Amino acid sequence: MNAEELRKDSIGVLHSFALGIAGTAPSFSISATMATLIATVGLLAPASLFYCGLLMFGIAAAYAKLNSIQASAGAAYAWVGEIFNPALGFFAGWALLCSSALFMVSATIPAGSATLLLLKPEWAGDKLAVTLVSLAWLVLVSLGVLKGALFSARAMMLTAGFELNVLALLTLASFRSSPHAATLDWNAFLPGAFTLSSFASGAVIAVFFYWGWDVALNFSEETRDSSRNPGYGALAASLVLVAVFMGFATAAVFSLSTAEIADAGTNIMFAVAQKVLPPPFGYIAVLALMLSTIGTLQTSIAQFARMMFAKSRDRVLPPVWSKLHPRWKTPQAAILLIAGLGASLLCLSLLSDTLADTLKASINAIGAQAAFYYALAGIACARYCLKNGTGGGKSFVILVLWPTISAVALIAAAGVSLAQSDAVTNVFAIGGIAIGAVPWWLWGRHAKPVRVSIPETLER
Repeated sequence: MNAEELRKDSIGVLHSFALGIAGTAPSFSISATMATLIATVGLLAPASLFYCGLLMFGIAAAYAKLNSIQASAGAAYAWVGEIFNPALGFFAGWALLCSSALFMVSATIPAGSATLLLLKPEWAGDKLAVTLVSLAWLVLVSLGVLKGALFSARAMMLTAGFELNVLALLTLASFRSSPHAATLDWNAFLPGAFTLSSFASGAVIAVFFYWGWDVALNFSEETRDSSRNPGYGALAASLVLVAVFMGFATAAVFSLSTAEIADAGTNIMFAVAQKVLPPPFGYIAVLALMLSTIGTLQTSIAQFARMMFAKSRDRVLPPVWSKLHPRWKTPQAAILLIAGLGASLLCLSLLSDTLADTLKASINAIGAQAAFYYALAGIACARYCLKNGTGGGKSFVILVLWPTISAVALIAAAGVSLAQSDAVTNVFAIGGIAIGAVPWWLWGRHAKPVRVSIPETLER
């Protein structure tokens, strides 16, 4: 086996679906962001998630099409670089690396606090105890990612299956009780209910909900039938996620008053569970959150490592990051890098007053960075299909019109949101991407991309 080849045919289409779900981490996304979304757009939250889900499906269709042409661990980095130019592709990949690095703290702290809430509740509010448990999870998860795609995918099938069932249970139970159902105006689902500002604010937060499904495409080189299965898995995951997020947002509004939602904060799943389930069954929400957080931490590390691997293989980053573990064929140096970054940021998070401060500082920045590279992939798909023919009206709608609308809407929403954000968010979002100019100048501008996985090329 070539030293620069990931282990092929390790996982199948169901694994790709599980990776897409786990990468988005429904329970974690809901716990971290739902209260913020409802505080921002009020009863428009379910509609925000629905319309953003439609935008994400357009991007998922673009990813599936581009992956069918060139399966690459670099995904958007490889496609955008080939269709437009290497510099734009480099920054599409760099945006993913930045968002993954930012996500490390907000992904690990909830795992630590949920673990203590289940095992030692009196320590759950102690920052040092939470940080130490979070560090332990970071080490264990990193070792799991190092063991390869199949190990990761099997773990994701278990965690994703459990949390989807818990969320379905909570949603259905909420609809049955629904003490506040009358407060939800069904006209809120109409596009006319939004102003430009409210749509943009809701969309950027909603992007954070959906961010992560694309990890299935970063595993494409390790997936059986690599030109089709990762795309099918991502498309199926995106459809399920729309139903899950919109359903739970509606359930939260049904079950809790505005004051209860505000008081619940990042514990909104637990608050809903306590309202609609008899004790002590509410704690299954805490278990779902813990497993979801561990799952998304795992996929985030894996996605970061495979993007680093793809860029390093192309020599747009130093070659050390493309070195694979001799037995498990995983990017060991890149995994150690993101684990080290996560550990460092975790220790720095001790300087923050609360978890809420840490999450608030990262959510909008991650949403804007994800909107950037998702939009580039959507436009790249539209350009490729227009240049090479789309095969009919239906394909034109799905592969050109829909991804283009999605891309324009995501970029516009990110722009409006950043214009309304504080300086810290803008430094994280824009400054993080801008820093990529340094490695691009040092390595990227001299490199030539490597074609991988399938014989078809973008010029066919």
